[in-house]
Amino acid sequence: MRRRKFMAASVGFGTAALAAGWKIIDNHALPGTVLRGGPGAAGERLYRGFDIAFGTTVSVQLVHDDERQANLAIEDAFAETKKVDALMSIHREGSQVHALNASGGVDRPHPYLLAVLKAARELSVLTDGAFDVTVQPLWRTYAQAKTESGLPSDAGIDHARALVGWERMAFDGQRVQLLQPGMAITLNGIAQGFATDLALARVRERGIRHALLDTGEYGAIGSRDRSRPWLLAVQEPRKREPMPQAFRMDGRCVATSGDYEMHFSADYAQHHIFDPHTGKSPPELASVTVLAPTGMLADGLSTALMVMGKAKAMKLVASLDNVDAMLIDKAGARWQSTGFPLV
Repeated sequence: MRRRKFMAASVGFGTAALAAGWKIIDNHALPGTVLRGGPGAAGERLYRGFDIAFGTTVSVQLVHDDERQANLAIEDAFAETKKVDALMSIHREGSQVHALNASGGVDRPHPYLLAVLKAARELSVLTDGAFDVTVQPLWRTYAQAKTESGLPSDAGIDHARALVGWERMAFDGQRVQLLQPGMAITLNGIAQGFATDLALARVRERGIRHALLDTGEYGAIGSRDRSRPWLLAVQEPRKREPMPQAFRMDGRCVATSGDYEMHFSADYAQHHIFDPHTGKSPPELASVTVLAPTGMLADGLSTALMVMGKAKAMKLVASLDNVDAMLIDKAGARWQSTGFPLV
């Protein structure tokens, strides 16, 4: 399920770095590990927890003065993250999404699945179909062609594209149904953002006021210490290193989509993000980073804006409350909205 995210996050009380995609993690930070930092102001310490979800390492960093509550908060966050993964993985046979794709329908959908499908439908409407969870047949077609060291034929793309259409999925509290045989969905472009929202809520319930979560998308509250915010840096699309200019986490969630995360052609022209209207990858942008009030919105918008291209993307961002974005095109040119919190 994991879509690689390439952002570097500074951690509190020190200079270590944690980077999604090219993870720089303490050698002893095995799944299930919680690391405790040295004491800070008012007896607070930095606690870092690591686990596995969405096919990769996920992490929680938080600052607190009570070790038991810190550990419980980390456990709660991981429990929510792994629950979302178990429900929405396209590969795990026990997941409801896997069952839906296999049979075309699933009864008694979990409330979490319904919440994500509802948000996905709203994003499809907002973006004129640029965001569409039913693109999975296109991914299958390109993945199969890649095993044969090539790209799919135009006929193969047209066949897959005929199975794409968010309007042909119906759902309510009793059943989710794909209305055309051969359809399939992927929630890779929204589920990890949802997991971030749930995990942050559980951390807050434990009385934590300062935390940074990485589920593939980032969410943060508070700051890394009393004088410094949590900082992130977007990766250069064609390099294995973050951009030199960081931005601060300001209480919003962050998601990045990029053509480098999984590509089907060496020139990055065809990759894992598809324009539902053409069946091919959008040609203009190399990466999009979005800050939004929720992880689910940031996650979905980062995919949609890649599809929409610079002009439409920036127009949409300007129309949305408390949403900012940074766009980088394939030549390396960069644009960001006026509220993007660079430091």
